[in-house]
Amino acid sequence: MTRITRRRLLQTSAAAAAGAAMPRRAFSIARGQTRPNIILIMADDMGYSDLGCYGSEIHTPNIDRLAQGGVRFTRFYNAARCCPTRASLLTGLYPHQAGVGHMINDLGVPAYQGYLNDRCVTIAEAIGASGYQTAMAGKWHVGEQRPHWPCDRGFDRYYGLLSGACNYWKLDDGRGFARNNTPIHNLGPGHYMTDAFADNAIRFVREMSSEDAPYFLYLPFTSPHWPLHAHPADIEKYRGSYQIGWDELRRRRYARMRELGAIDERWALCPREEQNPAWEDAENHDWQDARMAVYAAQIECMDRNIGRLLDEVRAAGDEENTLVMFLCDNGGCHEGRPGNDPAIMPGPRETFQSYGRAWAQASNTPFRKYKHWVHEGGCSTPLVAYWPERIQGGTITHEAGHIIDLLPTCLDAAGGEYPETYQGRPVQPTEGLSLLPVFENGERKAHEALYWEHMGNCAIQKDGWKLVKTDSGAWELYYLDEDRSELNDLAASNGDRARELQSDWQRWADRVGVVPWDELRKK
Repeated sequence: MTRITRRRLLQTSAAAAAGAAMPRRAFSIARGQTRPNIILIMADDMGYSDLGCYGSEIHTPNIDRLAQGGVRFTRFYNAARCCPTRASLLTGLYPHQAGVGHMINDLGVPAYQGYLNDRCVTIAEAIGASGYQTAMAGKWHVGEQRPHWPCDRGFDRYYGLLSGACNYWKLDDGRGFARNNTPIHNLGPGHYMTDAFADNAIRFVREMSSEDAPYFLYLPFTSPHWPLHAHPADIEKYRGSYQIGWDELRRRRYARMRELGAIDERWALCPREEQNPAWEDAENHDWQDARMAVYAAQIECMDRNIGRLLDEVRAAGDEENTLVMFLCDNGGCHEGRPGNDPAIMPGPRETFQSYGRAWAQASNTPFRKYKHWVHEGGCSTPLVAYWPERIQGGTITHEAGHIIDLLPTCLDAAGGEYPETYQGRPVQPTEGLSLLPVFENGERKAHEALYWEHMGNCAIQKDGWKLVKTDSGAWELYYLDEDRSELNDLAASNGDRARELQSDWQRWADRVGVVPWDELRKK
């Protein structure tokens, strides 16, 4: 009997033996089925249109292969910023409920303490309790001090960056890095962040595949978050490709997205922002081309490493019964950097640049705004799910989903149970709904509403409508089925609906602990 066959038989036996303790939901693991391995992969600061299978010119064959063999979501959402998204993804709660309503700094309010609180459970904690091995390689960013590291929150194995953005080639001052609970202060020669995360993820899969229990792997890359750092050969592949400029790039992506079904034909391409010059009027075209070329190179490198990981899963004989999900933490990033000098080409370890607002708008085609805001450009993400045993390949779903759904999805796939208490502490009920019915039947009971708040940027989606505002702006109202690009504000003509949605949003905000941003920024 081979190792793989023996392990699968043991998984089946364990699932059957534990059946009495498992919730018997419609899509939970049935008696006699093997529990799947689960791999959750996330990009950092990548826009909705940056994958080939969502309309991009960037070479992403491995993620595209997952899409061809699985399902693509056209209406999936994150929390519009790195820390809130990670907190929400890990816990199945809105960020404020998990203690990370802002970033990692403690603002003196429970919903904004800057690390995961003790009234939530992570996917690793919950799925580990059902017998899964758990591992993580990548960016944590939801608690930089012990006891708030990954291995304090349910992960058996960890390697990665505890902090936020960092040089890809070396460890910047003030950035935390660790293996398990041991800090790492020198990454050594030849280190490149994206490759290192994948190397360790592959190592973890190899180790866990030899054990009797199934595994959960969380792989959050830092790519393509600034700084713009990539291998020279990857950069060279794209140099010159972006001399067409951001205006033409947006037009081409928009056309491809419509052909691929990644957007509804009713959703218009939003106009170029006033802050972004026309390409013909922009200066330093060679530098601008280089910025986008490095950004594209970072994404291709990430995709190549995902391919390496999938090869390892395939070699272990586990591909058919492994659920793989890929998404990103927020929209493309408009932020400038002090190192953005047109006299210096980005890419090498000595540079520290970002790709800028105009290219970020191209990443977020066809939507408005960017990371940080909760308009569609800031909070929309691709989601690709691949599971050959359970998902029909090559499908697209327009069902709306949110990162709060990922924890219940993982538990549902594993036949696990969301606890009422953990280590003697009461746990808040999850806000998410499993995506398995969408994976298998193409639809599910929808969320009654979805909500956002980040730094005073607020939104609610309900019954096809979206009420949204910036920190300093008035509430805007859009009917997303026809206008997901948020170009036709209906607040004035639908005042009653806008007021009703605002009241709903306020009730949610009070429930999860939102504090007005004007009050918080005084702290």
